[in-house]
Amino acid sequence: MPERHHPKRGSHGFSPRKRAKAETPHIKNWAEAGEKPKIQGFFGYKAGMTHAFIVDYRPTSTTSGRDVKMPVTVVETPPIKVAAVRAYQRTSHGLYTAGEIWADKLDPELSKRIPLVKNQKKKNWDFTKDADEIRVVVYTQPKLVTGVPKKTPEISELRIGGGGIEEQIKYAKEILGKELKINDVIKDGDMLDIIAITKGKGFQGTVKRWGVKLLTHKNSKHRRMIGTAGSWHPSWIQATVPQAGQMGYHQRTEYNKRVLKIGENGEEITPTGGFPHYGVIRNAYVLLHGSIPGPAKRLIGMRDAVRYQRGVKVEKAEISYISTTSKQGV
Repeated sequence: MPERHHPKRGSHGFSPRKRAKAETPHIKNWAEAGEKPKIQGFFGYKAGMTHAFIVDYRPTSTTSGRDVKMPVTVVETPPIKVAAVRAYQRTSHGLYTAGEIWADKLDPELSKRIPLVKNQKKKNWDFTKDADEIRVVVYTQPKLVTGVPKKTPEISELRIGGGGIEEQIKYAKEILGKELKINDVIKDGDMLDIIAITKGKGFQGTVKRWGVKLLTHKNSKHRRMIGTAGSWHPSWIQATVPQAGQMGYHQRTEYNKRVLKIGENGEEITPTGGFPHYGVIRNAYVLLHGSIPGPAKRLIGMRDAVRYQRGVKVEKAEISYISTTSKQGV
């Protein structure tokens, strides 16, 4: 008799596997913040990877306290600007926009995309009276980055967390229309979640896309096809059946990435000849432990970690060496 129970072939971890709607990552969930109000996220551009020798800060690691070689990712983080403040009210159907107010002056590259509201001169903040959540509309400045060949800024929304709602509104008034640097939001040793759009691989077949087994050599037609398209009933092909289609260019989240270093001078970490497909870093940068989604030049969203509960606090990683040897041809 045939085997009655067996595991499904291939991974069904992420479905449907279709292209992301936009290259700008969309942050849906936020962590609980502290006592003081702060922006809970930031944006940067992925430059590339290198390696460094760092004292292992993980207490349960077999190399804890020893100087070990770690893979690190470099993200260039030019300042972002706050374009608007937006208030939300919680309803039974989710968050409802109570109102927003925009800054007096915006960069020319942004003002072409967003027509300003006419009654902004009054600066009426009455819409924040019954607000349950305060967020800010921010935009990036790719014109400051030599490795990203575009000038059009990306627009996104970041949450203000921590403190009471009145403190958040006061903080929002202070930063409206101003620049925010990476040091204003993230500190050395923080744990972040990285949200980005993965590398696009185009239209791929069943085996590469889902990891299913090759058919036996005795198959009369093809080896790289699925063995069955499903049961007779229901009489349509279900979504769980592995099929060919789009692979990559999906939004994915990498949880719990440690900030090893925040630097102001990007040239000190740029390898000889620059990062492949990116070039020289000329702004502030963030050094993250491990790999992150997306190719070079991709916009990276960073937020406070939402699943980190172990409580291992790292003030600042002890870095003895960061490789700046040429990465060309690697």
